[in-house]
Amino acid sequence: MKQKKYSYISIILILLSLLALMLSSKQALEGARHGLFICANIIVPSLFPFFVLTLLLSALGAPQLISKRAEPVMRALFGLSGASCAPLVLGLFGSYPIGAATTAELYRRGIIEKTEAERLLPFCNNTGPAFIIGAAGVGVFGSAPLGLLLYLCHAAAALCVGFIFCAGKGARAKGEASEFAAVQSLPQALSGCVKSAAASTITICGFVVFFSVFTALLDYFGLFSSVIGQMSKALGLELHFSRSLLTGALELGSGIGSMHGLGVTPLNLALASFVLGFGGLSVHCQTLAVLEGTEIKCALHFAGRIAHGIISAILTYVPAMLILA
Repeated sequence: MKQKKYSYISIILILLSLLALMLSSKQALEGARHGLFICANIIVPSLFPFFVLTLLLSALGAPQLISKRAEPVMRALFGLSGASCAPLVLGLFGSYPIGAATTAELYRRGIIEKTEAERLLPFCNNTGPAFIIGAAGVGVFGSAPLGLLLYLCHAAAALCVGFIFCAGKGARAKGEASEFAAVQSLPQALSGCVKSAAASTITICGFVVFFSVFTALLDYFGLFSSVIGQMSKALGLELHFSRSLLTGALELGSGIGSMHGLGVTPLNLALASFVLGFGGLSVHCQTLAVLEGTEIKCALHFAGRIAHGIISAILTYVPAMLILA
């Protein structure tokens, strides 16, 4: 009965959404255009090459090569096998959801176990330095050094989340390097990696456009403004701050973009850091998409993103007070 009730509610919400699309087609179109702009200027240029290269690294056996060398460090810091170093490093230098995609690929190839993959997800899936420094630092606050501060705090928060979620737990790889799946040659791997990367990128762009349209509809019908007003009144925040927080909770790119015009203050920098760390619901949907076909559960990832956002905000606020004093 509970499942049936849930299905009825879902159908009603979808029908209401279709009605909203028909009543506000112009606003929906503008939202879609904004989402496509983000995809064309941020998502595809930054993610697609990273997807291809990370898949190639996995196919050519890079995780096997670094596994033994990284084993002592990863086990001492996080209780994880050496192979888990690849998603962590690529996640820190790539962008959402590179870390999750690499984790899923290692699991599919039998290099890491399900429990290790689930504990790796909360801190290996991050925003990349190009987006943080370029879009948030220079684009919003007009300063590359502040963008670098945001990135360093973001990376430090990721490691803190790893300590929290992996403390006191051990892990083992599924097998020694010689037992891992056989690697492919570059010509063999390239075609499949490009196809897989293209499919993942298109899926991610789909989520970005969907959430951009969804946000535009909420704004048009006044629901966004109403929630923002109530939030600002209850928490004593300015409307622009509340709008950016709520937008960022839905979609990362739109959330950072909505911060244009905010002053360079410790609180506003902490807000940007929280949004970059949490990633928005769109990022969680993207992560679910790249994990499709695996048995990896996403509950720890969601908890990790919340923890990452909070820790990032705290780590940013303190030095920002000293720098901007």
